[in-house]
Amino acid sequence: MKKHIGSNFDDFLEEEGVLAEAEAIAVKRVIAHQLRELMKAQKLNKTQLARRMNTSRSALERLLDPDNPSVTLLTLERAARALGKNIRIELAA
Repeated sequence: MKKHIGSNFDDFLEEEGVLAEAEAIAVKRVIAHQLRELMKAQKLNKTQLARRMNTSRSALERLLDPDNPSVTLLTLERAARALGKNIRIELAA
């Protein structure tokens, strides 16, 4: 009998012990996409945004890399402010 028939994908990922990692990667991809779209709308290149953020271009590259789930809140806050935005983080059920 197939134990996953009728269950949802989150349940499967949870059973496999990879749900948190999958969610973190998904969130990071969304953030990277949003930042790139804001950069495009404001006609900013990576060097200009890094300068506005007072950070290195390599740190910005890591932030914009959708496959790199590591990001500090400080770097994210700097990017948001440099683009005229605020970040909002909440814990949800």
